[in-house]
Amino acid sequence: MRINEDEIRKLTLQAIEELGEKATPDLVKQVVEKSVTNMGKIPEDRQSSDISSGRIILTSFGINHPGIIAGVTTALSDHEVDIKDVSQKILGEFYTMIMIIDISNSPKDLREIQTAMSSVADELKIKIYLQHEDVFRYMHRI
Repeated sequence: MRINEDEIRKLTLQAIEELGEKATPDLVKQVVEKSVTNMGKIPEDRQSSDISSGRIILTSFGINHPGIIAGVTTALSDHEVDIKDVSQKILGEFYTMIMIIDISNSPKDLREIQTAMSSVADELKIKIYLQHEDVFRYMHRI
């Protein structure tokens, strides 16, 4: 999935307008994320060099047990997703993992990858959240 900065800005302003006085950074973020997820892939004729990357922030956490990293990375590999960076920490019985992944070359769009990762999360009894890098970056500018 690819989306440009102007589209993110437009979605953010629409979310702020719709939420009115109830607008908080977290609520705006949720509305924008939902809008981006619902957009799916942008048609080939709208893709250009100024469109943002297909980089996604994947955050995962839960009770630590064997096979978590293997399960997550296998699912990503099955969808031809490239892992650009990974940070993982175990604190007692809890673990957290943050990845920067690139879905540009995947035949799947963000929604399909989110669905697959949701299945992995259920199977492993963990939480996995995916957020487009642009949404993450621009939501922290508000």
